[in-house]
Amino acid sequence: MKYVLLTLISAMLLSISWPTYGIPFFIFFALVPLLMMEHGISKFSQFKRKSWVVFGLSYLCFVIWNIVTTGWLYGSKNPDGSHSVMAVVFPVLVNSFLYSLVFQCYHWYKNAQGSYWGLAFFVAIWMSFEKFHLNWEFTWPWLNLGNVFSDYPKLIQWYDTLGSTGGSFWILLINVLIFYTIRVFEAGRKRKDLIRNSSIVALLIILPMIISLVKFNNFNEKSIGEVNVLMLQPALDPYAEKYSQDSITIVNDLLSLAEKNTTGKIDYYIAPETAIPGRGSISETAFEKSGLLNDIKGFLTKHPGSVFTTGISSHRLFKNGESLPKGAYQINPQLWVESYNSAIQIVPNQKVEVYHKGKLVPGVEIFPYMSVFKPILGDAMINLGGTVASLGTDKERVAFSNPYNKGKIAPIICYESIYGEFVTEYVKKGANFLAIVTNDSWWGVTEGHKQLLSYAKLRAIETRREIARSANSGISAHINAKGEVLEDTFYGDKTALFAKVNLYDKETFYVKAGDLLTRFSIFSLGFLLFYFLIKSFQNKLQKKKV
Repeated sequence: MKYVLLTLISAMLLSISWPTYGIPFFIFFALVPLLMMEHGISKFSQFKRKSWVVFGLSYLCFVIWNIVTTGWLYGSKNPDGSHSVMAVVFPVLVNSFLYSLVFQCYHWYKNAQGSYWGLAFFVAIWMSFEKFHLNWEFTWPWLNLGNVFSDYPKLIQWYDTLGSTGGSFWILLINVLIFYTIRVFEAGRKRKDLIRNSSIVALLIILPMIISLVKFNNFNEKSIGEVNVLMLQPALDPYAEKYSQDSITIVNDLLSLAEKNTTGKIDYYIAPETAIPGRGSISETAFEKSGLLNDIKGFLTKHPGSVFTTGISSHRLFKNGESLPKGAYQINPQLWVESYNSAIQIVPNQKVEVYHKGKLVPGVEIFPYMSVFKPILGDAMINLGGTVASLGTDKERVAFSNPYNKGKIAPIICYESIYGEFVTEYVKKGANFLAIVTNDSWWGVTEGHKQLLSYAKLRAIETRREIARSANSGISAHINAKGEVLEDTFYGDKTALFAKVNLYDKETFYVKAGDLLTRFSIFSLGFLLFYFLIKSFQNKLQKKKV
């Protein structure tokens, strides 16, 4: 029961640390009881299959953590209005398994190489796993540890140097040092060692926060200009209205919302993810002929000097014999189509610019590793956007230039805003402010939309770019380059939000270097594994000599 209790304490501490309802400071020792559980079972228990016990208890911990922090996924529904149990069961069970596998690898390595090497391995493999979780097709970095301080931007201004992955390293290091301090004291009962080690831990917690507060209070980056932005929030119910209303009505309502809230000069109108059309999508080869897009151009002619950025469902057709992209699927014997979750910029008398979402939601927008799993699972994707096929993506980020001013907008689409190093690619393309277009209405009034907004603050700090966030049902927001939400809307309101957005053109160290500590951790993991193999080989040679 002692080991179960330690496991449950870790699960509780991890859960209550999380935004947007928790207190993040618990994260600094949330993993310590789990490390104590593993140590106790390895060294002092009488279990015959210790590895299985460690794995089972760690899995229990991570399942509880995943349920509490991401159980809001149950709010997503199938097209018929029923809740999708798989939308929460699959991510929770699989994600918990992956975290348990990471912890199990630590358990094996520590028992083979000793506690000191084992703790170094723990930090390295956890950091490497977080990087892996950012890049494979089952990507789900929602619970990466560095996200935990997103509601406390004053304390993490140094993320502009090391990013949120640097935050993960910081948290893991503190947990390991606290566990080490407890173990040293238990072994020697020396008060001097306890005071010294505790002082080091306290310093490592407090010093980055002090540096952050100094950076926050002395932020004086010079803006190269300012743009007036109107973020539109149409509050279109994705289940009852989006695919039942005709597209002309949807666009007219959107433009009416824009017109009603226009007072003075507007440089940018920004509408949410997949704001248009209604059911179906618009062919990219016919953008210039589209009646819906031409209606928007007509609106812009009444507001000279304005551009319109919006999310859109789009597609491109391919005939037999043409080179087919990965996401293309056949709709008749002669025709193939690839669908996209896109962002476009509309300027009168100019060609419509388009960007295709690069980070897709697993099981919703992409069928992960389709060639392997589709024969097993069949059509198991959740229909949250009018398609059950994997969408196409752009390999590179895009920044839309404004022909009327210095504005260069990063069209970040929903899920992409969770990815730190990924978002820096927009800045490297010249973006001087970030626009996040999103539709968080699928989950209803849950923590999901609040957490996604909270994570956007991390991107503002990492890139030192202001953010204009347009969300279908909210929360739309203006976030400054220090990660503060200056203005926002209420979830569920049909409204618009005006903001004067500052433009910045300097690149932070994080934009230039990316996830530096992650790359260091991956290198360290490789070294530790190589060191283990060399030692094992040497031990075998010695045994043969004996």
